[in-house]
Amino acid sequence: MEEIKPEEKKGFLKKLKENVDDHEEQMAVLGAAVRLGVVIWSGFIITLNYVELPMVKKSNTSADITFVASIFTGALATFGLSTGNGKKNGNGNGTTTTKPKT
Repeated sequence: MEEIKPEEKKGFLKKLKENVDDHEEQMAVLGAAVRLGVVIWSGFIITLNYVELPMVKKSNTSADITFVASIFTGALATFGLSTGNGKKNGNGNGTTTTKPKT
């Protein structure tokens, strides 16, 4: 009879080391995971500022989320995304309104 050893549980870092050989690629994957975690965390905090949960009583004063919003914007920028509304010339629709010359 052979003894069957239970498989040991592997954490995220052990799985990463086994599946990715190059150290620089491991750091890139880990860095992307950390940045994604920051985006999720900051997005959650910003969402909580605007959503009323039934079991949680909010104070009457509005919280200042400027710092969290800047973290959110910076983390999104590392992925090449932008949170701007795309205004190019200030008219609100992002297109220019030029009249053709006659």
